[in-house]
Amino acid sequence: MAWENQTFNSDFILLGIFNHSPPHTFLFFLVLGIFLVAFMGNSVMVLLIYLDTQLHTPMYFLLSQLSLMDLMLICTTVPKMAFNYLSGSKSISMAGCVTQIFFYISLSGSECFLLAVMAYDRYIAICHPLRYTNLMSPKICGLMTAFSWILGSTDGIIDAVATFCFSYCGSREIAHFFCEFPSLLILSCNDTSIFEEVIFICCIVMLVFPVAIIITSYARVILAVIHMGSGEGRRKAFTTCSSHLMVVGMYYGAALFMYIRPTSDRSPTQDKMVSVFYTILTPMLNPLIYSLRNKEVTRAFMKILGKGKSGE
Repeated sequence: MAWENQTFNSDFILLGIFNHSPPHTFLFFLVLGIFLVAFMGNSVMVLLIYLDTQLHTPMYFLLSQLSLMDLMLICTTVPKMAFNYLSGSKSISMAGCVTQIFFYISLSGSECFLLAVMAYDRYIAICHPLRYTNLMSPKICGLMTAFSWILGSTDGIIDAVATFCFSYCGSREIAHFFCEFPSLLILSCNDTSIFEEVIFICCIVMLVFPVAIIITSYARVILAVIHMGSGEGRRKAFTTCSSHLMVVGMYYGAALFMYIRPTSDRSPTQDKMVSVFYTILTPMLNPLIYSLRNKEVTRAFMKILGKGKSGE
């Protein structure tokens, strides 16, 4: 009964990243603006790819899944942060905290594997174009995407269950703007060293393994592009791949910094700043990078706009 009372009746306190001083109020509304741009941008990408039949290809299907993951990720953290800031409340229930941890870890992990699948897709398209329809058929593409979601969700379930298993001491103040699992471990009364090692191994699998696939795929892609005889083909290949590499660099750079370090080396201020980039800024930049550097997406957007105007 004591465990049950501790688990379900005790709230955590999210210290957040902003106070109510004028500079911090400006930064809060700036983050809120970035959230709205990210929300709209990713929603538009998902709808464009769904509505335009010319974008019903493996590459754009994977891109729609990336946008869906980013859309869900920002909705996991920012609305609660905004509500707490505007209402003056800083509390979050254990159930709310576990929910945030599950979705945050699941979506982050799924995105890691999805980015590796996207790199493999570009490798097949450029290095084995004649076999592309067989190697990246709708069934295979769907299976790889499903496995990305399943593997990410498995890690989310493990961390969510672990959150219930630990007991927490002291003020129960989380030095973050959302419930991030490493920040909770600091508050635990239990010895978490073994579990930290398990988390580290999971991070190796979820970050380093996909990065290895991405590096291998693009090393082969770059070699193939260099030997292309057509200047137009080389330019198109570099344009497509550079967009993906920009997204990969931003995502994995922040993720490796966040999760490969041991808990003892973590700084709350650094974690907050990197988390803002990782969970809010990157989801905003992803659709902008793909739409601004992709003629097919721009064409589909103008086509939908044209239909809307003609309907008026």
